[in-house]
Amino acid sequence: MAEIIDESSSIESTTVGVYRTSSTVAGGRRFSFSAMVVVGDRHGRSGVGYAKSNQVPQAIEKAQKEGRRKMSTFQLQGKTIPHLVVGRFGATTVKLMPAAPGTGVIAGAAVRAVLEMIGVQDCLTKVYGSSNPKNVVKATMDALGTVRSRQQVEALRGVQLPETAVEVAIKRGMAFMPQSKGGERMAAPKNTVGEENRRGGRGGPRGGGGGGYRGGSGPRRAPEAEAAPAAPAAPAAPAAPSAG
Repeated sequence: MAEIIDESSSIESTTVGVYRTSSTVAGGRRFSFSAMVVVGDRHGRSGVGYAKSNQVPQAIEKAQKEGRRKMSTFQLQGKTIPHLVVGRFGATTVKLMPAAPGTGVIAGAAVRAVLEMIGVQDCLTKVYGSSNPKNVVKATMDALGTVRSRQQVEALRGVQLPETAVEVAIKRGMAFMPQSKGGERMAAPKNTVGEENRRGGRGGPRGGGGGGYRGGSGPRRAPEAEAAPAAPAAPAAPAAPSAG
């Protein structure tokens, strides 16, 4: 994870690895730590630092200072590199290939640390031979040191070069990339399937399950209709006269 070491100049650092070594002395073993750090501003400037100390934080701090002293400027073509380059260090060979916008950095941890600190966002990489992180980082810096922009090549050769395939690919890719960075974001779609069922589901009007009348699980019963008023009683028939 990148760490900001200078906010005024926007310089960040990424620790590639921390290594421990030990030496056996008369009283036991004595440990020493070393750290490799990549420093950059994500705008074409980067450097690698390697330092040792008896403590890990001190080793990282010393490596950051060395990386800032060794920062160099590299040529970029937008968010990628102008052309294919190959770097070597020891038994490691690193190949860097430009990519269209939106591709991302396809690389391992060591190569990714260097490319991200420089500001490369679209690049294809391949490592041959040894995968030692120390050698990979140095081989990547060696490859980036051979990058030349079209203006530099034109000045060296004294000719006018046509538009390169990388520039054509970048223009074609930018046509499909969103250009506006500000403005209101589009609202995410909302799932409304079963919305009516969820409203009367668990946690009914009085905390019960379902939509029962008093928190029960059965269906809510309709209120009973009020009883109609009773009809008036019919008048009693007159009594029959007695015989007599």
